[in-house]
Amino acid sequence: MLILKPNCECCDRDLAPDDAQTRICTLECTFCAECAETRFGNACPNCGGNFVARPIRPATMLLKYKASTDRVTRAHAARAV
Repeated sequence: MLILKPNCECCDRDLAPDDAQTRICTLECTFCAECAETRFGNACPNCGGNFVARPIRPATMLLKYKASTDRVTRAHAARAV
């Protein structure tokens, strides 16, 4: 089950469970599309994996399987392009 973190790990932008601009890697590192694309060139700064759009959990399923409220932030250097 995906954790559905509530924020971008880089810029701390709020990311709703149904936000189509949320990107995750295989380890569920979570970023907004802007950070994933412009700062990191679509390569996760934590693990080096690629990003994909985070799946949307339907509202009815959010009632049973809630999104996380634990915010994760880390200092990230922009990837050299």
